[in-house]
Formats: sequence, structure tokens, C-alpha cells
Amino acid sequence: MNPTDNAIVVRELTKRYGRRLAVDRLSFDVPVGVVAGFIGPNGAGKSTTLAMLVRLVRPTGGSAAVLGHDIATSSEYIRHVGALIEAPAFYRSLTARQNLGLILKIGRHDPRRIDAVLDEVGLAERATDRYGTYSAGMKQRLGIAAALLGDPDVLLLDEPASGLDPVGIADMRKLLTSVAREGRTVLVSSHALADLEQICDWLVMIDRGACLYQGAADQLLAAGTAQVHATPSAAEDLERLRGVLTAAGHPDVAISGDHIVVAAEGLEARAVAVTVNREAATAGIALARLETVAASLEDRYLEMVAHRQDGGQP
Repeated sequence: MNPTDNAIVVRELTKRYGRRLAVDRLSFDVPVGVVAGFIGPNGAGKSTTLAMLVRLVRPTGGSAAVLGHDIATSSEYIRHVGALIEAPAFYRSLTARQNLGLILKIGRHDPRRIDAVLDEVGLAERATDRYGTYSAGMKQRLGIAAALLGDPDVLLLDEPASGLDPVGIADMRKLLTSVAREGRTVLVSSHALADLEQICDWLVMIDRGACLYQGAADQLLAAGTAQVHATPSAAEDLERLRGVLTAAGHPDVAISGDHIVVAAEGLEARAVAVTVNREAATAGIALARLETVAASLEDRYLEMVAHRQDGGQP
């Protein structure tokens, strides 16, 4: 495949469980070599979609291709795909090395890969410890190590940071960034948007089984509504500053805690900040703090969900 190809192509993919529609005519592409965030709340259809991509669940309708192979007619691609779907399952009484050894025999992988993947996920020094003694973060790391055993071109990870503490989440971000540097295509699902915002360059956002957005992460964030936060030096000037900015024609001005929030929708946030500073100074209001705040991934996702609920197309 050349660099312009898509590693994953999904078209009108659908899955029903009786009357429940888990995935609703879902379509998206994941280019080769990106770290793609698969975003949506719990129950949005992320795990079901990933399971369909590795033939663990049979689609009700639609189609999908991974590495150019139709998932309905070919299993050839599976040996080039590593996956961690839901929680990793290992024998508690066996060591990390022993657990990986069992998986290696089933998959007929190169035995040298065990040491390589344990080192890659930072578990080399704990390789002979029993799985039952591992922390939640270490268990997730071993799950990723298992997914990497076949040296895959595509890596599918379902909520790899689930249940981790802040330190574990930060470690998982570093690990995913490291894994992606090797040229793999990574599709990682999560409902913790702040974590994905820091590592993903491509996004697939879904809600209730349908696609809200697919594309470059920076393009989505750039299209969001930025804000300007202005904090008066004197708390008693807060209400007056809001009045000054509203009278000056700013369409969306609100008080939030000790500061004023001014929306910069469709405008350059820095230019709005300059205007706010000038108008406050003209009114004799000293500002203790003035900053621009870019739209977050969570902000953009919630905007799109609200738009869909109001009748807009996803």
C-alpha cells in the first residue's frame, strides 16, 4: 500500500442485536500511518465496530475493508492486525512471559517478539512476575504487548486507558505515541476526549452508532468556537465589564466565576482579546488576566451531538 491509501475503510456498516441498533450505517476512513481517535460515549458502538473489523462480530449490513481486504470474504489481513478489544484476558497464575508465550504459539509468531514487545511496553523488568500481581496499568500494557506480538501494521485498541489513575493515563499516552512512531496505523477508542486530544492526528467521532465527524484533528479544533477570558483586578468590576463588552457589540458575553467569557466565534481570538483589552482600559477597568482559550475536543464533540439532536445531519 502506498502512503495515500486508507488502512481502514468502513461503508454503511450496521449491527443489530434484535431491536437494538448498535451501529447505524457507519462510514469512515482511517489513512495509513495515523493515530486515529475513535470517539464516542459508552454505548456509542465503538467496541462493536472494532470487533467487527477483526471478525469477532458479524455485521448485519454494510461493508468494511482492512489493509485492502474485505472483512466479509477474507481473513488474510488478520495476521497484520493487532487488537485489544475490551479488557485483556490472561491467566493470573502465569507470568507475563508465559502468558505471551501461549498467545505466540497460537498465532505462530516469531519467539523473539516476546522480549521485543515486553521492552516496547515497559514491562521487561517485570516479565517473570505473575499477572495477578500486576497493577491495572501494567495489565493494560501487557494487553498491548499481546496485540503487538505479530508486529502488526494496524493496531486496534479499545479503551486502553480505562480504569487507570492519572499517572497510568499519562503513561498510556506516552506508550501509544511511541507505538505510533514506528509507522503503524493506530485506531484507539475512548470516551475520555482530553486524553485523545493530545495524541491523535485523525478523528472518527460517533454518537448512537452514527458518524458525526471524520477527518484531521487540527481541522476540527480550528473550526471550533474559541473564547477570551478577562479577569478584572477588582471583583466589583466584573458586572461592569460585562456591560461594557456587551454595549461594545460582542454577541456572547458571560460571567464565569471571577472572569468574563467572550466568545470568538468566526473571529481570530487574539484580535478579540486585543479589542477586549482596549475596551476595558477605555472604561477604566484594570485587568489582572487576559487569555485566549481554544475549543477543546470535548467542546467540539458536544457541539456536534447537540447539532444532531436539533435535527442537523451528523
